[in-house]
Amino acid sequence: MRASQPMNKILVINPGSTSTKIAVYEDHKQVLLEVIRHTAEEIGRYEKIADQYEFRKKLIEDKLHEHGICEKDFAAIIGRGGMVRPLESGVYNVNEKMLYDLRNCIHSAEHASNLGGLIAYEMAQTIGCPAFIADPVAVDELSDVARISGLPELPKRSIFHALNHKAIARRYATEHNTQYESLNLIVVHMGGGVSVGAHKHGRVVDVNQALDGWGPFSPERAGTLPAGDLVKLCFSGKYTQAEIKKMLAGKGGFYAHLGTTDAREVDKMVENGDKKAALILEAFCYCITKDIGAMLLAMQEKTDAVLLTGGIAYDHLVVDYIKKYVEPFAPVHVYPGEDEMGALADCALRALNGEETKVY
Repeated sequence: MRASQPMNKILVINPGSTSTKIAVYEDHKQVLLEVIRHTAEEIGRYEKIADQYEFRKKLIEDKLHEHGICEKDFAAIIGRGGMVRPLESGVYNVNEKMLYDLRNCIHSAEHASNLGGLIAYEMAQTIGCPAFIADPVAVDELSDVARISGLPELPKRSIFHALNHKAIARRYATEHNTQYESLNLIVVHMGGGVSVGAHKHGRVVDVNQALDGWGPFSPERAGTLPAGDLVKLCFSGKYTQAEIKKMLAGKGGFYAHLGTTDAREVDKMVENGDKKAALILEAFCYCITKDIGAMLLAMQEKTDAVLLTGGIAYDHLVVDYIKKYVEPFAPVHVYPGEDEMGALADCALRALNGEETKVY
């Protein structure tokens, strides 16, 4: 009788600004999920995010020991991809060049996700298994024409929710018995930030810079703003550079208008007859719908489907609005929430199976 194939045990590490999520998978099956919370006092002890590396690594190791999980059993460790250099979608081996970029924030400002690759690499070195990142926010597959802005000093950049975009697009392809690379899809991630991307034959050829750039406003981000008025605001003397940056990402969108970043609270305001909240929510939906329309044309081919995902895809008011205006042009499918941990585990498993790994 033929022996069954041993399962691959995979550790997934997803650092956020105030928490570190870890998960353990045996192939596709999740056997552990933990969210390790960090207080402002704990985080505040460190001057730089990269300095939190040892602190967070020890918490992860302690949590694994608490659950009786032996680190030496891991076939691979995968971390959430940070602000690395612009690169194509895929699974990447963590190497010295990547570590240098993550530690020194060579390609962007500090970001907690940078710790994912750092911690994965150090733990994997001790164990003797590979360390990966996959589909980081810096995934850049833009077409040449999509990069051009009106100023050569300010080309358009690709920063978006690549991990969830790609995972949902592949899921849709599997459900429809086809390949992601054979489809034209528009994927809309709606969470703390909003990204609308045109996936053309497996490449995101156009997408808004969803961190602090352009596109729809979101619960906490300002999105596209009148450029001239923004310049005046910057030089008004009322705000520091740090305050302006916070207005763009952190205190923009719903927060700026309504004092909350929780879409559920906005829904309650609307249901209680708050006319201002109703207008802001409609404007939010309008902006997303308008960007979907732009991507339908940017595709330059027939679009197979529009996929709505992220936490706000649970919101029936938002989803119903978008469907009403988009479905005459393309079918809309809804995948509420996001499964970053599962998506990362799947990426690591593909790499272990020899399906894809790329060199940074």
